[in-house]
Amino acid sequence: MKRIVLTGGGTAGHVTPNMALIPGLVQQGYEIQYIGSYDGIEKKLIEELGIPYHGIASGKLRRYFDLKNFSDPFRVINGYFQAKKLLKELKPDIIFSKGGFVTVPVVQAAKRLHIPVIIHESDMTPGLANKLAIPAATKVCCNFPETISCLPKGKAVLTGSPIREQLHQGNRLRALNFCGFTAQKPVLLVIGGSLGSVAVNNAIRGILPELLKSFQIIHLCGKGNLDETLTDTPGYVQYEYIQEELADLFSLADVVVSRAGANAICELLDLRKPMLLIPLSAAASRGDQILNARSFRKQGFCEMLEEENITPDLLLSSILDLYQNREKYIRAMEKSDVSDAVNTIISLILQVAG
Repeated sequence: MKRIVLTGGGTAGHVTPNMALIPGLVQQGYEIQYIGSYDGIEKKLIEELGIPYHGIASGKLRRYFDLKNFSDPFRVINGYFQAKKLLKELKPDIIFSKGGFVTVPVVQAAKRLHIPVIIHESDMTPGLANKLAIPAATKVCCNFPETISCLPKGKAVLTGSPIREQLHQGNRLRALNFCGFTAQKPVLLVIGGSLGSVAVNNAIRGILPELLKSFQIIHLCGKGNLDETLTDTPGYVQYEYIQEELADLFSLADVVVSRAGANAICELLDLRKPMLLIPLSAAASRGDQILNARSFRKQGFCEMLEEENITPDLLLSSILDLYQNREKYIRAMEKSDVSDAVNTIISLILQVAG
């Protein structure tokens, strides 16, 4: 029996691509084990799939001052020895790492034990955890052509991000019934990110009366961000979070306004959804979403507005233009080289492990 260890955690974006690979890995005859943190979001998501889960100590490695900077390195060291002991017991043929700080001790332990490792980097420039892990990797998968120049020569492979097959199984009619919408008017889907974006939410609600003249609107606004005053607005529905019905809502959407997290926009690319991206500002992040959005715009997949430059008129005109020219973006996405990431990555796993 071939055996693979998947690792990744801290956010859903470090887990769902691993989940997308699981059916194909099972089909290839792999036994799957998962290493994550003790109580991260990955634990619940993976255990629900019936995959054996192993928790280890993990600590965040920060570039800014925090009192935890004095204790977290010891947690990482502890995690390394726990991962090393686990890998000796599991004896995997290969490890696939999706990123997050819990993966650093796993990848370093794998290097020590001479176990091949494939890493996936979602953003255009590697985050700190992957920067620490890349020297130990055999191959590094990436989403953006520009990322290849940031990686060691011979390691980079442009694959795109693995997308859950369920997202391709959405039903438009079910979504219409779920939202109470008509089939006679286009649908705008607004995604503020899993935590919700106050800036995106407020900007959309600020032009809601004008938007409703042209669209029906599904607004995924994040936990705690519902606006009760808009509950009974015809043609507008809002949800804190959607899980089971997400594929149906994607199927129904004609155009999308979204943050520019790498996994989210790769899902939209795979589903051929014209998108207006509003990346998280550089003041609130390391600027990776801005780079992601610029790359997608350069490839013709989207339009982009920087958060600081949004005005009501500009946002409204950008959404209307996006819908008017939606076929142009769909054609560009159909020519993408990263449209079959799951099979590409599984082929790479077979090659490296073989």
